[in-house]
Amino acid sequence: MFSIILYSAAIIWLIISFYKDRSRAERALKKAWRSFENILPSMLSILLIVGLILSVVDEGVISEMIGESSGVRGMVIAAAIGCITLIPGYVALPLAASLIQAGAGYAQAAVFISTLMMVGLATIPLESRYFGRRIAFKRNFLSLITAVITSVILGRLMR
Repeated sequence: MFSIILYSAAIIWLIISFYKDRSRAERALKKAWRSFENILPSMLSILLIVGLILSVVDEGVISEMIGESSGVRGMVIAAAIGCITLIPGYVALPLAASLIQAGAGYAQAAVFISTLMMVGLATIPLESRYFGRRIAFKRNFLSLITAVITSVILGRLMR
C-alpha cells in the first residue's frame, strides 16, 4: 500500500512538473533515465547472484549459520562476510531483507549491513595510501566495534 502511495505521489508531481516547465521536466526525466541505466547492470548482477545463492542454499542452512539462534558464531560469520564484500548500499538492504525472510536473525543481518557499509578490508590499501596505515586500520577497527555494538542492541530490540 505504501508503494502505491509513493508511486502515485511521484506521478502527480511529475504531471505538475510538466505543467509548470515542460523542458525542465524532460531534462529531469532524461537525467533519471541515465542514472537508472548506470545502476541497472550492477543491480541486476547482484540480484542474480543473490537469487542463485538463495536458490542453492536452503533456509535451514541460512538459519543455522546466521539465524537468531546462531548467536556469536552467526554474528562473526555475518561480520566477516560484510567486511570482505563490496556491494553497493542500494543492493545491501534488499539483500538483508531477503536473508531475514530466509531465516537470518536481525542482529546478524544488521552486523552484515553495518560492516558492509563501514568496514572495507578490500579498500584498506587505497585508504592507507591517502590517510596512512595507522588511520586506515584504526578507522576500520572502530567501525567494526561500532557495527557489532549497534547490531547487538538492534538484535535485542527486535526480539
